[in-house]
Amino acid sequence: MIYKKITPPISTEQLQDLKAGDKIAITGTIITARDAAHKRMINHLEQYGELPLDLEGKMIYYVGPTKNKPGEVIGSAGPTTSGRMDLYTNHLLKQGVKGFIGKGNRSQEVKEGLKKYNGVYMAAVGGAGAYLKKTIKHSKIILYKDLGTEAIRKLEVEQFPVTVINDIYGNDLYIQGREKYKLET
Repeated sequence: MIYKKITPPISTEQLQDLKAGDKIAITGTIITARDAAHKRMINHLEQYGELPLDLEGKMIYYVGPTKNKPGEVIGSAGPTTSGRMDLYTNHLLKQGVKGFIGKGNRSQEVKEGLKKYNGVYMAAVGGAGAYLKKTIKHSKIILYKDLGTEAIRKLEVEQFPVTVINDIYGNDLYIQGREKYKLET
């Protein structure tokens, strides 16, 4: 299997080369955020007009890792359902986020936002948290520590495997897959 390699922060030129169905190996820094962190970021943005962290070119991984055992960098780190973050996604695209990683479908509003603001949505394999944690070389909480597992973390990853589901051109791998295997009646 051929993987394209990317290293965040991601440029618009790099995004132009990513198509729905591409297998990607990410090496570099990504950040984590789940429901509670998204809600708090958007509340902060609405109240102060800016976020407490720079999101330009960043990739957000929807994960709430389990507690790590002694000697481990992080606990199990599988993706969570992305649709729960749909309400917040376009706000973060406007702030410069270029990639989101999770599992499951995205709303039509998010797909249109990805086209408008140049972003991609990628899926990590659900149920593979124990495998994915092996690609995480460093983890540090950088914001909202009080949220526990939902705190925002900076992760250093190496060869983190994802698949592009929605690209900047409006393609959707899940729709393409259904069409490809649709039975003729």
